[in-house]
Amino acid sequence: MSELKRTPLHGLHEELGGKMVPFAGYAMPVQYPLGVKKEHEHTRTACGLFDVSHMGQVSLRGPRPAEALETLVPADLVGLVEGMQRYALFTSQDGGILDDLMVVNAGDHLYLVVNAACKDQDIALLQTGLDDAHRVEVLDRGLLALQGPDAAKVMQRLCPEACEMVFMQHGHFAIEGIPVWISRSGYTGEDGFEISVPAEQSEALARCLLAEPEVEPIGLGARDSLRLEAGLCLYGHDIDTQTTPVEAGLIWAIGKPRRRGGERPGGFPGADLILHQVDAKDHQRKRVGLLGEGRAPVREGADLYDADDHHIGHVTSGGFGPSVGKPVAMGYVAIDQAAPETTVYAEVRGKRLPMTVTKMPFVTPGYYRG
Repeated sequence: MSELKRTPLHGLHEELGGKMVPFAGYAMPVQYPLGVKKEHEHTRTACGLFDVSHMGQVSLRGPRPAEALETLVPADLVGLVEGMQRYALFTSQDGGILDDLMVVNAGDHLYLVVNAACKDQDIALLQTGLDDAHRVEVLDRGLLALQGPDAAKVMQRLCPEACEMVFMQHGHFAIEGIPVWISRSGYTGEDGFEISVPAEQSEALARCLLAEPEVEPIGLGARDSLRLEAGLCLYGHDIDTQTTPVEAGLIWAIGKPRRRGGERPGGFPGADLILHQVDAKDHQRKRVGLLGEGRAPVREGADLYDADDHHIGHVTSGGFGPSVGKPVAMGYVAIDQAAPETTVYAEVRGKRLPMTVTKMPFVTPGYYRG
């Protein structure tokens, strides 16, 4: 653990009784004394605070940065309104996904948040994939996520202006005199806010938020079960270099202007293959939601079979969904087995457990759209 990087909140995690584990090269809290299940339930019913400072925060400056970044991602960034945020994918020349990220139009520059495990390679991709007129700056900032149905109630007391934002909107504010960048977004399926803060003021902000009666600290364990119930992908598990955006069910992340017949078709790595799949719909597998029976969770890596004992795919994320009351999973199955209500069978310790292909998310999203 001593060789791992630490976020600005490391001391606070230890003070709060966080159980620290290695994650993406960082020491991170997997849970607190409340426990994963209760942390999950608290976030769904009240409000949880997550340390996501291990994520990479980057600014991209230069002439027409949105046009420049569109050479690396299939998202519509030129059409992204100032003060709004959009989900994007770095794609490879053979159509695979190198990482997923969030992009904010911050006016005179773009603000990016990338995954911790891919941070170094993403920054290298930006530096080598864009010309010298564009400057990539890695920011030394903490990142906190305040998530749950009571998040707006808490924020109303501390920064009421931020509550005027809708889902995926971004702005600059202050909380107790601390300058912060806030987006109304998150990774749990609930309403909430992601708050970027200067590294040296991260702990003061976290303590301020935790002092509110609705807020509990939440670890990586509940973060994972919450995002799984919300049907959200985890890079390196549900999406990777061997998966195209179309197979992953992320066609919506390919901006309409970037598709064939659009204003700026293609122009991103792997465009020919990806746009062919968009139009021809001839991909052979698809990411689906899976709902189990009983209580036994079906974990990542479990093989999936059809009723005739043919191997049809595998699970990429799975566990027991506390809010659903059943085992939930997502994975890839052959396209002819991907229709909702199809029964497939997961192999768990030598037994075949029935699972039903289900639309995602597994829970009703609480995103605030105004």
